[in-house]
Amino acid sequence: MKSKTFIQCWRWGLLLALILGWEAGSRLGIIDPFFFSSPTQIMKTAIVKWQSGQLPRDIAYTASSTLLGFITGTVVGSVIGLMFWFSKPVALVAEPWLIVLNALPKLALAPVLVILTGIGFTSKVILAFLMTVVVAAMSAYGGVQTVDPALHTLLTSLGASRFQTFTRLVVPSAMPSIITGLRVNIALSMAGSIVGEFIASDRGLGRMIVYAGTIFDLPLVWVGVVVLSIVSVLMYAGVVLLEKLLLHRWTASR
Repeated sequence: MKSKTFIQCWRWGLLLALILGWEAGSRLGIIDPFFFSSPTQIMKTAIVKWQSGQLPRDIAYTASSTLLGFITGTVVGSVIGLMFWFSKPVALVAEPWLIVLNALPKLALAPVLVILTGIGFTSKVILAFLMTVVVAAMSAYGGVQTVDPALHTLLTSLGASRFQTFTRLVVPSAMPSIITGLRVNIALSMAGSIVGEFIASDRGLGRMIVYAGTIFDLPLVWVGVVVLSIVSVLMYAGVVLLEKLLLHRWTASR
């Protein structure tokens, strides 16, 4: 307990030191306040944007597209990866394609998606979905490959159908791999959503950063960066908590 408290004190202390050093450096002219602004100026700008309603709308827009893309991509990808268990030849044929799709710079397709689906919410969700679905499929397929052949043989000898073997053995064996891939997918989903907003959007934190940069409103740029960082950390922390709960529950049920 003392060790955890010590570590937490150091973490928050370093953050506080960074903020105070940033503020002092800006006031003393050690760093250029035009380019790097200052924590107090960023806070003032954020309060103005929050009171106007723009900041909460942008946060909700980015968070919604990120979460929707994350959920759909994870679910669809996991189902695809699990289905490979039913046919090993299909899995062997699809495996190199998964590797290629995973290596494909999907963010480079953002302009094409925006042209196809418009600058609205749909294009951001699709891009977030594409960023996560392949990773989820590979995680699930990796979990499928960890199935114990001896247990598979035992269930078959006891008369279990393929569907029963799938639900009672394959899915439980693959679930830890699927769950541990969640924290990777939430970061990828956020990246897809933000890049979609960078390309073309009428709202969102990414759009706020781009718009502020075009009018040289650098404090607003920093507001977007700081708020986006906070939202990313909160989402990541939420997924880590979900991962722990799911793993604990899954282990207990098994």
